[in-house]
Amino acid sequence: MDFSAVNWLAVIAAAVVAWLFGAAWYMALGRPWLKAAKLDPATMKRSPLPFVISFVAELVMALVTALVVGAMTGGEPSPVAGLVFGSVLWLGLVTTLSVNHRYEGFRWDLTLIDGGHWLGVLLIIGAVIGWFGAPAARRSATAVKSASLRLHR
Repeated sequence: MDFSAVNWLAVIAAAVVAWLFGAAWYMALGRPWLKAAKLDPATMKRSPLPFVISFVAELVMALVTALVVGAMTGGEPSPVAGLVFGSVLWLGLVTTLSVNHRYEGFRWDLTLIDGGHWLGVLLIIGAVIGWFGAPAARRSATAVKSASLRLHR
């Protein structure tokens, strides 16, 4: 794994934007999600821990996405590449979510709500990683290498 291809600012920004998207998603779909998840708000414990875990998970997902996009694009990510790889990674994730929900006895509405959330998260992460592009040091090294190649021709 080439961690020099990771734009760490992009990873952090992607995780923050993805986390904010998740907050908006579940605020908008809170009631249907509670019903689908068979949860009663009156008996639920209030804790910040799920929000912290969500953010850490999105940081990990952003890092993995950055590594995949960087490796598959030769270290030169683009927003389109980020969206493509985000959707491919989502396809693998939602498949496992579907299996888990079937074994746990949940209906498809929970899978659609949660799966839609993770699709949005991975598309956002991919787009942000691609939009930020390669780290500045790597772009400079690539530019120097290209200039050197042109001089030697």
